[in-house]
Amino acid sequence: MKEKIIRFEDMTVWQDAQSFAVSIYKTTNKFPKDELYGLTSQMRRASSSVSANIAEGFGRGTRKDQAHFYHIALGSLFETKNFIYLSAKLDFIEKNEVDNLIDSADIVHNQITAILRYFSGS
Repeated sequence: MKEKIIRFEDMTVWQDAQSFAVSIYKTTNKFPKDELYGLTSQMRRASSSVSANIAEGFGRGTRKDQAHFYHIALGSLFETKNFIYLSAKLDFIEKNEVDNLIDSADIVHNQITAILRYFSGS
């Protein structure tokens, strides 16, 4: 039997989203300095928003409210994936790093959608 999760910090999806954001921060450290207020900032804000919205959703009282924030987390995840692809086209990151980041994003995506399916009863 699975134990009930009583803190958002215990959620695997939150932990993985945090790790994903850390990877984005480390990747963007290598971006050109003139991108500090451009792609670097956008990628960092979008990636950190994923775990922030998971945490906020966890603290909401109803499944509908929780689902709302998990949907926002998905949107931020997709936004980050878009920036990863754009960064690759601008030659800021190598293909193997793109692949690793996208794989991490896909793991988080699958976890969030599983939660949303559970909430919807599907």
